[in-house]
Amino acid sequence: MSNSRRSHRAVRGRVPRGALVAGAVVALAAAGTVTFAAWPDGEGRPQSSESASESAASDQDAKSADAGRPASPSPAVSSTRPVSGPPRTIPFVRDVRAGRGTGWRPAATTRVVVAAGSEAALADEGRLLAGELGKGYAQSVPARTGDVELAMGAPGSTGGPESYTVTTHGGRVRITGGDQAGVFYGTRTLKQAVRSGGGLADGVLRDAPAKPKRGFALDTARKHFDASWIEDRIREMGDLKLNEFGLHFSDDQGFRIASDSHPEIVSKDRLTQAEVRRIVALAASRHIRVIPEIDSPGHLGAVIAAHPDLQLRSVSGKPSRGAVDIANPKAARIVDELLTEYAELFPGSYWHLGGDEYRALTVSNPEATYPQLTREAHRRYGARARVQDLATGWLNDRAETLAEYGKTDIRAWNDGYFAGGVVDTPKSREVAYWTGKEIGAREPLEYLKEGREVLNVNDEYLYYVLGEPNTFQYPTGRRIYDEWTPRVLRGSESVPARYDDRITGGQLAVWSDYHNAQTQPQVAHGLRLPLRATAQKLWDARKPGLDWEGFKRLAGEVG
Repeated sequence: MSNSRRSHRAVRGRVPRGALVAGAVVALAAAGTVTFAAWPDGEGRPQSSESASESAASDQDAKSADAGRPASPSPAVSSTRPVSGPPRTIPFVRDVRAGRGTGWRPAATTRVVVAAGSEAALADEGRLLAGELGKGYAQSVPARTGDVELAMGAPGSTGGPESYTVTTHGGRVRITGGDQAGVFYGTRTLKQAVRSGGGLADGVLRDAPAKPKRGFALDTARKHFDASWIEDRIREMGDLKLNEFGLHFSDDQGFRIASDSHPEIVSKDRLTQAEVRRIVALAASRHIRVIPEIDSPGHLGAVIAAHPDLQLRSVSGKPSRGAVDIANPKAARIVDELLTEYAELFPGSYWHLGGDEYRALTVSNPEATYPQLTREAHRRYGARARVQDLATGWLNDRAETLAEYGKTDIRAWNDGYFAGGVVDTPKSREVAYWTGKEIGAREPLEYLKEGREVLNVNDEYLYYVLGEPNTFQYPTGRRIYDEWTPRVLRGSESVPARYDDRITGGQLAVWSDYHNAQTQPQVAHGLRLPLRATAQKLWDARKPGLDWEGFKRLAGEVG
């Protein structure tokens, strides 16, 4: 996250992989079925760049996805022309069963129809799709030839949360799902299929994600991003079937959401609370949860700037940048007041506590260097307690504050968990594993063997750091697509497959260390292919049946 957290990073090696074979036979592991999905290699000249400018396609395509602005379905072809082959989408559909018929294309008379009994659940999804296709909307009426019908699946008839089925037959399409999110994802498949191939072939598509948490995180603390820019990324995420947006809005360089409880800490360039509510509502309409992060007890420089008495100092009086003195009860009071205020701004049960790079724990002898922390640890937890126990207790106390507001799905960075102490964290707290280069680094397997759930935020592949400090390089879609899977938690090595169920998913993250290194449009452009590759591997971690050049061309087709 910060400059310091990356300073130990080794220079990344680059070993290009050979092209994957197009037209692979893909096994649908979840259902035990086999799908034959021959992905055409396509036409076009390969682009050689593997950097943030891998693709010349503009990120502006994502802006056309809003409900009020119909996206022009392309290619524009006759509605009577047959459609054949599997849909060309990102992520790929996992189970394609071909049928007989000429398929479906949107026509002048096409409507999006929400079936009777599903109106309350799916009206928003139906109106969104109708707006995107530029077609009419109806509900509680029979679907007719040319229509797209949305319906909730019968209980027990679907493959579980976020799963969906698309049936194309007789010149119409029916999309059902295990929940509202599943139906929404079915509409994303249809939307992309229209863009890339004009429609859908006859048959049945069954699809579900491999991982339940598929995310993108943004550091707005070091660089202010406009609300409209964030909203465009939300729309882009929805089309890629991503479902978590992490918002890191507090750090040493800035505090970027307006505050009523502590306006003195807020940066000049910030989001208003009204803008945050709009972002949260847009995310909810795309079945994306927004997960806020007020990182503590480190990375609180913006708070310390307004309250310098909170700054942690060593025995020699040296200040610790961004770190509050957790022996000072005022520090806990201010952070809890902020958590309480924002807990009401962000609905839902999810929260990120931070917990990384607390400066008191980045020295060789914390107890001697920060004796006031040692004394407080002994007072609270006994003579055997150390500074790490006081830091663990700090996070536990913040989690208790949040629990009063229904925030029970809590995560923290991996270097906020410690072994061998007298105070531990609940096993229910998720580990966001980003690196293994800090002092006393623990391998991912340690957390997995403890029975903890782990979210993959591997800084080797998934960190987009503005300005590329400390040997960082902008992530490439190709490396993610060819090399990374959710089991590659640290460096480039996979953990054993038996721990796969404990890895909840992953997250591509933007960190704004050098905020002027890229403009907002440049960041959006640089993210295009890495974000699409991440979405693909979180939806289906198996070796793709389409090589990188084919995937890159496909990304240009689907938008």
